Amino acid sequence: MTLSPETTRLGWIGTGVMGASMAGHLLAAGYPMTVFTRSRDKAAELEAKGAAWAETPAAVAAASDVTFAIVGFPNDVRDVFLGTDGALAGAVAGSTLVDMTTSEPSLAVEIASAASAKGVGAVDAPVSGGDVGAKNAALSIMIGGTDDDVARVMPLFEIMGKTMVHCGGPGAGQHTKMVNQILIATNMIGVSEALLYAHQAGLDLDKTLAAVSGGAAGSWSLSNLGTRMVAGNFAPGFFVDHFVKDMGIALDEAKAMQLSAPGLALAHQLYVALQAQGGGRNGTQALLLALAKLSDVDWPSSK
Repeated sequence: MTLSPETTRLGWIGTGVMGASMAGHLLAAGYPMTVFTRSRDKAAELEAKGAAWAETPAAVAAASDVTFAIVGFPNDVRDVFLGTDGALAGAVAGSTLVDMTTSEPSLAVEIASAASAKGVGAVDAPVSGGDVGAKNAALSIMIGGTDDDVARVMPLFEIMGKTMVHCGGPGAGQHTKMVNQILIATNMIGVSEALLYAHQAGLDLDKTLAAVSGGAAGSWSLSNLGTRMVAGNFAPGFFVDHFVKDMGIALDEAKAMQLSAPGLALAHQLYVALQAQGGGRNGTQALLLALAKLSDVDWPSSK
């Protein structure tokens, strides 16, 4: 089946920091959409742009040819896809379910198996790029699923993302996202420690970023989140609580493979400390605050 705004109905579950922007790009492309989120007010902008409201994930899927979800935690994923009122309960044969949450690889396999038994396609497609990537339709999308299921929905991914890679069968997208999160975890320690060093040395932080971000030390986190740290902006592009969840999944998977990951474990513990300090709903760049507290450094407030 060829996808087009004239023939394809979309569903969207979860309109948080990233989901609202991602769904908005599909709406702007002309696709009719039915939405559900736990707090309906978070879907108000999408409704104002023409999206229809449904009372349950099952009702979303019943009205859709392709149903997307991006929610918080694996238990949320299980509920919105496999629960009594979950998307699979309402999905009809020939439709496709797409989970864009970062979740457990084993759960992605379970969803794909349950969907297949009903003649429904299932794709796991977690993303990287945060709120900026979501707003700019520049996400990296890591995709797991059968060739046919992935090929069917790829044109929709192209509306939301800039880099789309089909990584393998069900669960492969989630495993690849764990690789992504492991790479970010220790990099965030480095970005935070480097900026604290620059601050204590009395350097101009904006000039310091300009000096180092274009060389071998450059990274997405330094260029995008380092600037927020310097500005004292710790609002969430991606919640600390969700990052701690992701690192926990990665540590569990590493343990199951008898793989030692000491850098990941350290980053996880530092972020847990940030949670304990009340920073769970901040963005991941707030790791700097937890490290500043270790050395009793007073980081400049928001500019």
